[in-house]
Amino acid sequence: AEMWETDNQLLLDEAFINKFYDQKMYLESSKLWPNNDPDYLPILEFCTQNNIHFYATNIPRRYARMVSKLGIESLDQLSPIAKSYIAPLPIAIDLNEIAYKNMVHDMPSGGGMKSVNPENIAKAQAVKDATMAYFILKNLSKGELFFHFNGEFHSANYSGIVYYLKLYNKNISVKTISIVQQKDIMKLDPENLNRADYIIVIPESMSTTY
Repeated sequence: AEMWETDNQLLLDEAFINKFYDQKMYLESSKLWPNNDPDYLPILEFCTQNNIHFYATNIPRRYARMVSKLGIESLDQLSPIAKSYIAPLPIAIDLNEIAYKNMVHDMPSGGGMKSVNPENIAKAQAVKDATMAYFILKNLSKGELFFHFNGEFHSANYSGIVYYLKLYNKNISVKTISIVQQKDIMKLDPENLNRADYIIVIPESMSTTY
């Protein structure tokens, strides 16, 4: 899942698989999203109860922040241990890929954003996608299904993670799921057509946890 960073894998294994210490200790030591308890912890607990291995796939946020502030080249300075938490360098980035092209195009300019480099922000996003794709493939066993949880942006329109999965392994079979909010849930809005293989439509009035 995107919601856990790769340097948290040891904590996940120690607490939920090996049970070296209790969940409270794990929670105190981890970098968890604000909506972890209602949304993601139940998934982790389900996997634990059913002997399904759970993998942290996202790049540690400190390294993504380096890219957004200092550029992709800043990752070259990291130690071998730090680099083990990221997709192998150098990471190929195509800013014409739809997810990143739209991000650069939509980035506000002026005001407080003068010091922000839109391309670096998009590259930070690409590094996240590449890392998640890499760790999916690293932990995908032949003949098995790898179900990955991520924010819809990371796989919408078959971009993001899907782009890197295909780049790293052109023969991989990938199916995507998107959840979209619409006023009318009986007919898919034009902008949501072909967004994913499976599209779950929920009403705009539905409550969210984030």
